[in-house]
Amino acid sequence: MDFDLQKVIPTQEHDYDRAKELKAFDDTKAGVKGLVDGGVVTLPRIFFILPEDIRSTKLDDHVDSFQVPVIDLRDINLDPAAHTEIIDKIRYASEKWGFFQVINHGITQDVMNKVIAGVHRFHEQPKEVKMKFYSREYEKKVRFNSNFDLYKSKAANWRDTLFCVMAPNPPPPQEYPVACREILIEYSEHVQSLGQILFGLLSEALGLNPSHLTDMGCMEGHGFFCHYYPACPEPDRTIGHAKHCDPDFLTILLQDQIGGLQVLHEDHWIDIPPLEGALIVNIGDLLQLISNDKFRSVEHRVSAKRAGPRISVACFFTTHFQPSNKFYGPIKELLSADSPPLYKETLIKDYLDSFCSLGLDNDSALAFLRINPFIL
Repeated sequence: MDFDLQKVIPTQEHDYDRAKELKAFDDTKAGVKGLVDGGVVTLPRIFFILPEDIRSTKLDDHVDSFQVPVIDLRDINLDPAAHTEIIDKIRYASEKWGFFQVINHGITQDVMNKVIAGVHRFHEQPKEVKMKFYSREYEKKVRFNSNFDLYKSKAANWRDTLFCVMAPNPPPPQEYPVACREILIEYSEHVQSLGQILFGLLSEALGLNPSHLTDMGCMEGHGFFCHYYPACPEPDRTIGHAKHCDPDFLTILLQDQIGGLQVLHEDHWIDIPPLEGALIVNIGDLLQLISNDKFRSVEHRVSAKRAGPRISVACFFTTHFQPSNKFYGPIKELLSADSPPLYKETLIKDYLDSFCSLGLDNDSALAFLRINPFIL
């Protein structure tokens, strides 16, 4: 490896200078994968988190009774009764969990396998290839880095990420990495179609016209966060992805078979084990806002593991990928004397700026938009 691990890992406790070591790690432009390639066996202190932040919020046998809902979309357009049942299940999952898995969603296992393989191929390339994409400039439509909030978070996470804007104004195709270019472009078309279906079902679950959320612009843009979680030599001292809520309307997540994703439900961290052929769907902060808390955006995280690498691709549906002066607030059709607005209107850019300035493991950006912040 052509960078010095000793610049990232101090030899003595009194040598620890967090700001200096964050910069040393960032300057390698090699990410967490660079540490692994360098043979690291002891984690740099910038990755340490408190033990209580790793352990489950509650530990008891009750956890085994919880399971994230799985919804079969097979007969959605063929059977009116099945359509109604699916809407009911989505309503329940969105209100009580904020998460659900979908099967028979129209995207083949072959396509999903190729996406995972393409993202794995990108991250496994030599540092010299990947560093051409390394950036912390939010304006770049294709960028690679480790921890977008590296300098703001309490602890760095054991994760590298390739980010790609896919719609509505994607970069020229040649700007995407060769290793995964064709399959990401193809997968983008598939998730756009699935997103159209899901936003229609979510609209109906709210008692609205099927096109309501789409007409509001909720799926005008989407981008991919292509995560790489290397095998971790000390998984009890760090985390793959700190607890957070997603700063979008809706997320569709593709994960491989390694596992590690957990959702917070009734004060318990619940595993979402990989399910062959399934995609994970979760409500984002912005959908919680416009639904006036009818749907929930919930905290989730990814544990670090000795097994790896873990690959996942999160598709964020939002509008911040293009300039907009449109304000978003609670949907008027959902308001009444008994259900007044709980949030102020906001520009998506302003909300996202707040989210990024806070970092993953700090206060919720959504909380700052509450009209009465003391009512949760």
